[in-house]
Amino acid sequence: MFTIGRVVLLAAFATASLNALADDVVRYKIPDSTFPISAAVEVPAGKATIYVSGNVPPVVDPKAPKDSVAAYGDTKTQTIGVLTAIDKQLKSMHLSLSNVVKMQVFLVGNESHGGHMDFAGFMAGYTQFFGTKEQPNLPARSAFQVAALGNPGYRVEIEVIAVRP
Repeated sequence: MFTIGRVVLLAAFATASLNALADDVVRYKIPDSTFPISAAVEVPAGKATIYVSGNVPPVVDPKAPKDSVAAYGDTKTQTIGVLTAIDKQLKSMHLSLSNVVKMQVFLVGNESHGGHMDFAGFMAGYTQFFGTKEQPNLPARSAFQVAALGNPGYRVEIEVIAVRP
């Protein structure tokens, strides 16, 4: 026969176990790799997902022509600007970059890289926000080279999916 104390304890344990299972987003590491993305991210049923539209870089040099790379900076600068804007947008929804589970990155080829995307420049900006001691959560991520974005000065556009904890 169960006593009241045991019933309360069992109910509390069952509730805590179910809540723990429901709250856990599982991020699977890439085996034998330190590359700062997740191989996959598992989101439990019932979680709200937030689809954040593509963000483009802010102007960093207002004196430069608005359709020039000089107005928005190099790939690293643009990446930092875009991720800062996404972080601000997520914070306005009571979320943060730690809640990002999926990221798609669009990079324009760069003349100084033989027409190829500046992936190293992107990574130099990205790693300031993801895989850090302060924010270790890594999204599943894809990066694509595209022919162009909406403004000839843009080199980076990023969209994300976040999960409400």
